Amino acid sequence: MPAHRHPTVQDQVALTEIDLTGELMIAAAAASEDRLSTDRIDELLHVAGAPHGDRPDRQAPDAP
Repeated sequence: MPAHRHPTVQDQVALTEIDLTGELMIAAAAASEDRLSTDRIDELLHVAGAPHGDRPDRQAPDAP
């Protein structure tokens, strides 16, 4: 008889990563430009970056 499976912390992390990936995919599909800016990606991922004057200019790498 299979044991009843309870969600673990890793399951919650995986679900959060899947949700954020989905948000990125939706935003990328809706974007008018070729790629999302790093600022937009940070916004979607709920990342608080350093103030613009304190970090080097970041750009997404060119896709092949």
